[in-house]
Amino acid sequence: MWQSFFEEFFTNGFQRPAAGFFSWQHLAVVIPGLLLMTFLAFYFGKKKKNASFDSKLKVLKIGAIIMDGAELIKLTLAVIEFKDFSVLLSILPLFLCSIQLIALPLAAFTKGRMQKAMLDFVFIFGLLGAILGTLMAGNIYSYYPALHFAPLVSMFTHGIAGFASLYIGIAGLATMEKKNIAVTVGTFLCFLVVAEVVNLSLHKNYMFLVTPDGTPFEIVWSWTQGNPVLYPILVSLLMVLYMGAFYGVYYAVKSALAKKTQRLADAHA
Repeated sequence: MWQSFFEEFFTNGFQRPAAGFFSWQHLAVVIPGLLLMTFLAFYFGKKKKNASFDSKLKVLKIGAIIMDGAELIKLTLAVIEFKDFSVLLSILPLFLCSIQLIALPLAAFTKGRMQKAMLDFVFIFGLLGAILGTLMAGNIYSYYPALHFAPLVSMFTHGIAGFASLYIGIAGLATMEKKNIAVTVGTFLCFLVVAEVVNLSLHKNYMFLVTPDGTPFEIVWSWTQGNPVLYPILVSLLMVLYMGAFYGVYYAVKSALAKKTQRLADAHA
């Protein structure tokens, strides 16, 4: 019985049918997870808003440890199942959403300019990654049953990334300083380059730069008709443009709020 349960819940030897992308099983699992993620982010964000910087960071440190701990368990089980360490080459943290496995610990445990840049990085990409890795994860839920270790731990780690993103914004940890934009964008470009090098060297599909694999990049794939040069260029450009749009919206909202505050101050003067 234990072996059957282990194979069904923890390995790729399961016999149950896949949940199906946007099926009721898929939505029944991820929507409560996203709601819980949002609730906890607002709860802790509001609670820590006026706390010291170090106190605010404690929440991220705990989140980073739990997130990477869950991922380590997943990697360990994969090695046990396949009895081969080379399986790890297929699950490196080089997807847009899994990059948070590296970025969140850097945001929580480093210091100075790197820490500020990584806090901004998690702020920018954490929530997007959470949505792409749960609600829009056609590549996962078209293959696995909804109640399986792989999609559950994926939802868990992506949920923590989304929580961290919202928490950073609500608690006031994001600086979005213009002097750090180069570091934030440069870090992302480094991940892109590493992902493409690994793709070309090991025939992988990190960052979905080779094929969309059930992600929203299917639209780009259709536009380019799967062109092996144009497709990865456009996918990369879209991700960089997303960063630019995020910065633009952030500064616009910040400027509008500052003007409103000033008008209210002038009215009461």
